[in-house]
Amino acid sequence: MPKSPNWLLVFALAGSLHAAVKLPALISDHMVLQEGVPVRIWGSADPGESVRVEFQGQAVTAKAADNGQWSLWLKPLSAAGPLEMNVNGTAIKDVLVGEVWLGSGQSNMEFALNQANNHEEEIARADYPLIHVFLVKRIVADRPAEDVAGTWQVCTPENAPRFSAVEYFFGRALHNYLHVPMGLIESYWGGTPVESWTSAPALKSDAALQYVGEEWDKVLAAYPAAKATYDQRVATWEKTAAEARAAGKTPPNRPGAPPGPGHPNTPAGLYNGMIAPLTPYIIRGVIWYQGESNANEAHAWRYRRIFAGMIQDWRKQWGEGDFPFLFVQLANFRSNGWWPVLRESQTETLSLRNTGMAVSIDIGDGGNIHPKDKQDAGMRLALVARHVAYHDSAVEYSGPMFRQATPENSTLRVWFSHADGLQAKGNAALTGFTIAGADGKFVPADARIEGATIVVSSTEVASPVAVRYAWADDPVCNLINQAGLPAGPFRSDEPAYAQ
Repeated sequence: MPKSPNWLLVFALAGSLHAAVKLPALISDHMVLQEGVPVRIWGSADPGESVRVEFQGQAVTAKAADNGQWSLWLKPLSAAGPLEMNVNGTAIKDVLVGEVWLGSGQSNMEFALNQANNHEEEIARADYPLIHVFLVKRIVADRPAEDVAGTWQVCTPENAPRFSAVEYFFGRALHNYLHVPMGLIESYWGGTPVESWTSAPALKSDAALQYVGEEWDKVLAAYPAAKATYDQRVATWEKTAAEARAAGKTPPNRPGAPPGPGHPNTPAGLYNGMIAPLTPYIIRGVIWYQGESNANEAHAWRYRRIFAGMIQDWRKQWGEGDFPFLFVQLANFRSNGWWPVLRESQTETLSLRNTGMAVSIDIGDGGNIHPKDKQDAGMRLALVARHVAYHDSAVEYSGPMFRQATPENSTLRVWFSHADGLQAKGNAALTGFTIAGADGKFVPADARIEGATIVVSSTEVASPVAVRYAWADDPVCNLINQAGLPAGPFRSDEPAYAQ
């Protein structure tokens, strides 16, 4: 039989590759699929090509549409693994079925395990073959992308140092509580504002958020001049750095680039590149640690509107209903005076269904915006998840939360929820409260515990009308409940502004 011409072999190989089914990065070896609900599998192929997926006793087929896209649904899966999935004859190995959570936000979510408290011991213990982590590569996009870059990794001491510390401690706590596999997706970028993570339609559809586009238009208009100044600074820096190296000294830090086209602060830019491609993947919920970049005079008050809008937008894009969305309230840190308002905006977001907040006002570092105690932050998020996502009614998941303050002669009585066993941490004197009369001048208050309430007073205020607690960037405060969880910062007075 005569041999086929080489060009025929090349043509046949090219045709075979072209016809191959393509899967998104998430659907790959070591992936974790969400248990207990229908799960979507999707990808691309030649138009009209048939795709067959076999997994956990199911065999489901789909046909690629004219644009080559296809998707299908597996019926609810049972927690298990490791298993193998077959897609048109291609095996996807070490597949787990369990709980899938997305962790997102800025640098305190990005903060790696190898920087956390006691990290050497934590890394050595990070041998959890049933916890898998997918890290999304950072990218800014001007429209929703179809896929992300990244791979699933098994939780081992070798891989764990680069994991998000908060999400790792969160996932580990839930894994030990639920005894099922955990899939942790990491999509974050340090120093970024909430508007970067919100879709363009969500930003444009809310009249109260039009300021986002207006502010960014000003940034783009100023960019050419800012870029010219930046280029001059870089030229000077390069000369200075070269001289420092020649003298055996450490060179100064390179100047930071100004915001402009392609910058991670671009409204919707990170949603497009790092969230939109994830939305077909079924998840249990989201954990979020962000807000530092919006904690300023222009945005701290507005954050309550845009953050709530982002949560509702993500839920809409995933199409899973009101999935749990849990977040860390900003920790204590010496800053610009607007962190209390940002924390208040975060607290206001709890009015949305299936949201939860981990208070961290007691585990920050006043001189470091990146506190190293990520163990408590992750554990507190896990407690909230047990209540919100897994309906554990027995667990105390929150510290004392302000309800109301009522005047009693020359005192105010402050009422809380989650108030069983109110106490001062370490049996010290209760601190962190201030009160004011009608003049609005707040002074430190004496505070005493009476059952599930706090009575506050001051010899300087004859008739107090308002009380605040932990109302500072870096407050000294120590109110906890019997579960050891800290009270959330609050103020009873109505703000005199509504930015």
